[in-house]
Amino acid sequence: MLYIYETHMHTFEASACSVSAAYEMADAYKSAGYTGVMVTDHFFNGNSAIPYDLPWEERIDLFCKGYENCLERGKKIGLQVFFGWEFTYEGADFLTYGLDKQWLKRHPEIMDMPIYSYADFVISSGGFIVHAHPFRQRNYIKKITLIPDNITAVEVINSGHEDTKMNERANWYAESFNLPKTAGSDAHNANALPCGGIAVEKPFESIFDYEDALKNGSIAKLYYKNFKTRY
Repeated sequence: MLYIYETHMHTFEASACSVSAAYEMADAYKSAGYTGVMVTDHFFNGNSAIPYDLPWEERIDLFCKGYENCLERGKKIGLQVFFGWEFTYEGADFLTYGLDKQWLKRHPEIMDMPIYSYADFVISSGGFIVHAHPFRQRNYIKKITLIPDNITAVEVINSGHEDTKMNERANWYAESFNLPKTAGSDAHNANALPCGGIAVEKPFESIFDYEDALKNGSIAKLYYKNFKTRY
């Protein structure tokens, strides 16, 4: 038996580009057969739905509502829910896991860090970093930023990509630098889940089981749209 996890998804509560509330996302993933999800809403330097003119701690409380509402719903329906966020630097996006709300409240200085300093700080604090869709091409992305020495893994499959060349280049990147590979849907709409992600042979007990799976190569399958296997 394989256990399927979403590693990259967004909620209406915290991501300006999402059209579905956290409870709707949880219900959709449960219906699609997932064991669990990782809520990775856009942080304040990305497409955030959180007002910029509030005190830092209040902004963090609002930002975490997507995860907290998804977690509450997940407990009711039997869906595991883990916390993360998507940190943006000059158009490049980095999925951050293993740290919590209190860590964010203590460190408003992360907003002023260059990405390599941010990534190193996250890892030294006990978290880990996945470079999301590193070769995505959009009109708002002016350059490709790669930091292979400062990340934990590469998202080589992003199910939101219609052009598969973006994923193929990400796979090349991971293989070129011997970095672990992962996959995610990058979902924003409960009514249109791309249904990507990862599959493992044992259910996760904490987010750090995901980190261990990346580092020890125990991810059984990487999925893109509708549970089709790649790489």
